[in-house]
Amino acid sequence: MRCAPTLGIGSRRTRMAFLMPEILVTGATGFVGKAVVHHLLAEDELRTVAVAVRRDVQQWVARVVPRVTGNLEPTADWLVALEGILAVVHCAARVHVMLYKSGNPLEDFRHINVQGTLNLARQAAAAGVKRFVFVSSIKVNGEMTQLGVPFTAGDVPAPLDSYGVSKMEAEQGLREIARQTGMEVVIIRPPLVYGPGVKANFKAMMRWLKFGVPLPLGAIHNQRSLVALDNLVSFISLCADRKKSPQAANQVFLISDGEDVSTTQLLRKVGQALNLQSPSGIKAWLVPVPVSIMTFFAKLLGKGAVANRLFGSLQVDSSKARDLLGWEPVITMDEQLAKMAKDT
Repeated sequence: MRCAPTLGIGSRRTRMAFLMPEILVTGATGFVGKAVVHHLLAEDELRTVAVAVRRDVQQWVARVVPRVTGNLEPTADWLVALEGILAVVHCAARVHVMLYKSGNPLEDFRHINVQGTLNLARQAAAAGVKRFVFVSSIKVNGEMTQLGVPFTAGDVPAPLDSYGVSKMEAEQGLREIARQTGMEVVIIRPPLVYGPGVKANFKAMMRWLKFGVPLPLGAIHNQRSLVALDNLVSFISLCADRKKSPQAANQVFLISDGEDVSTTQLLRKVGQALNLQSPSGIKAWLVPVPVSIMTFFAKLLGKGAVANRLFGSLQVDSSKARDLLGWEPVITMDEQLAKMAKDT
């Protein structure tokens, strides 16, 4: 067993031997990646975790080992970062392209999400990495489902935007690398992830509710699957451990809380969570405006994609994770929202 020099950590144990890192996490400063690192450390008090960083300029918590790799480029050298690593959890990705370098957004996404990912995977296989866990996206399946007909892991991919296409192509390349090298690949496609530290639309929605902004979203009867950050990272951790999840090798998983809600139900749950944090109470106004009217004006304003997310259904079948790996959610939606409300 490979051990690092002993380090003092407290009164009951003055010295403890920490294992050298066997897991490398990319995107460790991001919303999901940071939570993955914290979960892995909390799971095992002797574990250290390597994190790929562009440059070593920040302070990391104890037992995190930064390994400088530069950007996730197709030409990046991962040799040093992969030393001793048995499992890679790849959370890093290009999610938005604000200014297109090439004038072609798909090519910009491919540069990082496909070429950069496959470069890392090839070097990982050559370095002796046994398992590569790829955090993909439900966008590989598509953008919407019929009510009551969820996406499954076996569906034919049907991405509609450049990001989804790049994730699909990365998955295809990873499967080929697994076939050629024997390195196990696990693909995880989460829907919307929410939890403490969430940003973008979910954070804005919580802010509107907190300040009692009237929202015309009181009569939406869609169904959407979400995944709590705590649930997602627990599943990622399980998949990164070959001993605990041998059946995960070369599989695709869709993951969710198993509790689908309408947009209106979600807003009410968020409002309830916020109310629990305030003795005076916070009144969230949800006005029941017909969806057809809102959809018409959203498309008129060029916000059709936003309307689809608010009014359309997107359900996923996560039973494969439960049946094949015995995984169960570690937190309910209400519990995760309550944790988020404390940070709002």
